[in-house]
Amino acid sequence: MTRFWSRRNFLKSFPALAAASSFIDPGRLLASASPSGRRYVDVAPQAGIHFIHNNGAFGKKYLPETMGSGCAFIDYNNDGRPDIFLVNSMDFPGHFRRRTPSKLYRNNENGTFTDVSRETGLDVEMYGLGVTVGDYDNDGWDDVYITGLGEAKLFHNDRGHFRDVTREAGVNNTGFGASAAWFDYDRDGWLDLFVCNYVQWSEKTDIYCSLDGHTKSYCIPSAYKGESCRLFHNLRNGRFEDVTKQAGIYDPTGKNLGVAIIDYNNDGWPDIAVSDDTQPNKLYRNNHNGTFTNVGIPAGIAYDENGVARSSMGIAAADFNDSGYAGIVIGNFSNQMLGLYQNEAHGLFIDVAPAGAIGQDSRLSLTFGLFFYDYDLDGRMDILAANGNIDPTIVSIQPQVTYAERPLLFHNQGHGRFQEVGREVGLTQKLVARGAAYADINNDGYLDVLLTTNHGPAYLYKNVGPNRANAIRIHTVGTRSNRDGIGAEVRVHSDGVVKWQTVHSGSSYCSQSELTLTFGLGRATQADLIEIEWPSGQRDSLKNVTANATYTVQEGGGILSRKPFRR
Repeated sequence: MTRFWSRRNFLKSFPALAAASSFIDPGRLLASASPSGRRYVDVAPQAGIHFIHNNGAFGKKYLPETMGSGCAFIDYNNDGRPDIFLVNSMDFPGHFRRRTPSKLYRNNENGTFTDVSRETGLDVEMYGLGVTVGDYDNDGWDDVYITGLGEAKLFHNDRGHFRDVTREAGVNNTGFGASAAWFDYDRDGWLDLFVCNYVQWSEKTDIYCSLDGHTKSYCIPSAYKGESCRLFHNLRNGRFEDVTKQAGIYDPTGKNLGVAIIDYNNDGWPDIAVSDDTQPNKLYRNNHNGTFTNVGIPAGIAYDENGVARSSMGIAAADFNDSGYAGIVIGNFSNQMLGLYQNEAHGLFIDVAPAGAIGQDSRLSLTFGLFFYDYDLDGRMDILAANGNIDPTIVSIQPQVTYAERPLLFHNQGHGRFQEVGREVGLTQKLVARGAAYADINNDGYLDVLLTTNHGPAYLYKNVGPNRANAIRIHTVGTRSNRDGIGAEVRVHSDGVVKWQTVHSGSSYCSQSELTLTFGLGRATQADLIEIEWPSGQRDSLKNVTANATYTVQEGGGILSRKPFRR
């Protein structure tokens, strides 16, 4: 029998490695490989994605107009193909011009998508902002939760048709909802729900702000009072209980926009990282008893290096430097740089962005959506940042800053170094971007990117080019754990290198990527060993797994299916 090495046990067994900043040489995976030659091409129009976001603007410069909305990949009909969900907003009361519902597009597996919003029940109209996907009742069908201005909606997936169950489930969020995430914080096998709230705003309480003393402008967040995030505990009967206060989450000073679920201290329990706009970022440590403690300040993610709370939007987590510990990336306002927090273990993070290309190349960008992923399958986690300012007139005030901004793609070169390659891979168009998510839409093993823009179209960037790298994709199915396997930690051993990822909901900004994990293998043709540690504590291992396929793996039951890539 193969001995199962968890990441926690590995680091405990070799303390010298745990203390090192990186115990695996990331350059080994593709030491002699040629450049990938991969590029991104926007295929949204020919794919049938005809979506325009409506922020409801009619000249009043209301704060919600600046926020845009998110997007998600969801396999709503269980056919094994990632479908697309796009959140829309709407006109403000008294200024109705047209109906602008959210949209669900079915993946036809031939490069096109079909709008199935109406027939599936998801053509909902609300001032939507965020979305998160998860199977909250463990029936094998992923459900959808949409946040918005003054309301939220939970849609139960009844075998491909969605039914609004918000009231009966008890998960309406009446604040200014933003990002949200499903996770099993008490490890009871049922998904709980975390919801970010921004500020206290309404048309009646809108504040007049001006940059020149004559013309109304968008107010900065400090003009408004904050709102607390909310935590809903799954009662296993289709209903949830609001446990925000008793869990230690309640904080009315927060101006919360992004959430990433992260086990930052490797204790096997999911913690919560929250990005705050002009308020200290939070890191809620899971106390294993249904409560959390905010350790954002001692952990080092609350403020920048000067002790100032930045204007933070999106957030994501991954082990980007192969240290065995998950780090954090946070999108910030222009002139503030991205924050790239390296996990030094022992509960401490260090922002390494200012010392490298990530900080310098993102200095003028205003980043909303962002995530870690391996775009060229070389085995290292890259970073994509979706950028766009909030004020169309910003250039008249700051000539170096533009309203529309180019997305940034930071290629991970190993040893803590990143290089911005967005232009080289085709991300040349300036956008007012907000949401961002990734998935393999055409089953070739390479990850494609979905971006939304504020009051504009959605972009679907297909990852094209020569197939110079191999990969393995893992789709988890829980039994004792939640059905999606959210929270499962997957480790892939190949050519003496170990890579790990966690199945997660949330991250980015108001968006969600696919739940299937993609592991780039470079030139390796198989994984020598795949280990999965499930939230229940169950540990499974698979030997000699051939590359270039998607494997559906059931908790305690091994491989359910193998779907080869189409290359």
